Amino acid sequence: IRTPHIDQLAQDGVKLTHHISAAPLCSPSRTAFMTGRYPIRSGMASIGRAPVLLWTAGSGGLPPNEITFAKVLQEKGYSTGIVGKWHLGVNCNSRDDLCHHPNNHGFDYFYGMPFTLFSECKEGHGRIILPDVRIFIWRISEIIGLAILTAVSLRLLGLLFLNCKFILLLVLAYILCISAWYLPFQFINIWNCIIMRNGEVVEQPMALETLPLRLLNEAEGFLQRNKDKPFLLFVSFPHVHSPLFESERFKGKSKHGLYGDNIEEMDWMTGRIVKMVEDLGLSKKTFVYFTSDHGGHVEHADSSGQVGGWNGIYKGGKGMAGWDGGIRVPGIIRWPGKLPAGKVIDKPTSLMDIFPTVVNIANGQLPTDSSVQERTQHRSADRTPEPELGGRRRSLSGRSGGAKWRIEVCFVLWDCGWAVWHGEDVSHS
Repeated sequence: IRTPHIDQLAQDGVKLTHHISAAPLCSPSRTAFMTGRYPIRSGMASIGRAPVLLWTAGSGGLPPNEITFAKVLQEKGYSTGIVGKWHLGVNCNSRDDLCHHPNNHGFDYFYGMPFTLFSECKEGHGRIILPDVRIFIWRISEIIGLAILTAVSLRLLGLLFLNCKFILLLVLAYILCISAWYLPFQFINIWNCIIMRNGEVVEQPMALETLPLRLLNEAEGFLQRNKDKPFLLFVSFPHVHSPLFESERFKGKSKHGLYGDNIEEMDWMTGRIVKMVEDLGLSKKTFVYFTSDHGGHVEHADSSGQVGGWNGIYKGGKGMAGWDGGIRVPGIIRWPGKLPAGKVIDKPTSLMDIFPTVVNIANGQLPTDSSVQERTQHRSADRTPEPELGGRRRSLSGRSGGAKWRIEVCFVLWDCGWAVWHGEDVSHS
C-alpha cells in the first residue's frame, strides 16, 4: 500500500514506535486524547455491551464540564476547528442544547459527522447496531402475529370464542412491536448518518461518495481563513473505519482492494493538508501530529477480503481489551526547526501526552484540580528513567463522581514510562 505523504511526514519529523491509545475503541480513546485523562474519569468507558455511543440522539457524551485541549487553546486566543468524525455525543436534554457538541468543547468551528461510520451508513452493507435486540423484537412480532391469525381463525371457524377486545389487544401489541423494530433500525442511516456544520444539520443522510473531498476542502478552507492567527485544527479522518469509501478517484488503485484504496486516499488527503501548511509559509510555526484512535478491526472481512485493517505482529485488535493490536497506534510529530527530522523514539508514549504538550506549546495553564492528576507535563525525549525489570502489580483505588473504583495494573513488558499519582512520580516497568 503506497503512503508517500505519511512516509515523508515521518522522515521530516519524529516517529513514535510504541505509541498507545487509552482504549481499543473510538469514543473512550478520543475522550482520553481530548482531555488527557483516562476515559473512566469522564464516564466514557464501559465494559458493557455498548462501549461506544450508538445513537446520535442519545443523551450520553463527553460531559460539558470536561476540559479539552481545544478549550484551553480557545481561551489563549486560538481559532479552533474540527473537521471529520466526532463521536462524543451531541445533546443532553433536548435536540438543540448541544451540550456534548464540539462547539461546547472548545471548537469554534465544526464540519463533519457528529456520529461515526457504521454499516448502516452505506447501502447494502448490513446492520450491526444491536442485532440481537432487533432479532428479538422481530421474533416477538412473529409470535404475536401468529397468535392473532390463530385467534381470528378459531373464532371464524367457531372452534373457540375469543373476546374481540383480546384480539384487539394483540393487534395493538403487534403494531407496537413492529414499530419498535422498524422505526429505529430501518432508518438508522437517517437518524445517525448525518453531516453538521456547527449546530446545523446540512446533510441527512450523508453522501459517502463525495464526503472525503468535502472534508478535505473544509480543512483547507479553515487553514486559509486562519493563516494570520494562531489556530488549532483537528482533522479527524473517517478513514479507514468500515464501511469503506468507494471514491471514484481511488477505487481500484491499490493492490490491496478497497481497504488499500482507502489508505491511499487518506495518505493523499494528509499530503494535501501538509502542503497547504507549507504553501502558507506556516511549517516552522505549526506542530503537526498524526495518529489513530485504536488498532485495526482484524476480524472484519467480507467476500472482497479484509476490510477492517491489519495489526502486523500484534495480537488482538479493535474492541479487544488491552491487547497490543487494539491499542498500539501510529505516532508521528513534525515541527521543522523544533524537532529533529528522522528521529525515532521507542519509549512508550500515549495519545494522552498530547494534552499537556499542546497546552504547554500554547503557554496555557494545565488544570490543577485533584481529579486530573494524570495530566503530567509532556515527556522529554531525553528523559530516560532507570527501567525496573520483571513484573509488578500496582493497585489503585479512589472515588469519582460518587462512584467507587479500583484499578489493578500489572506492568510486565514495557521497559519504562512515567505516571503521576497524587503528585508523586512513579517509575514503572
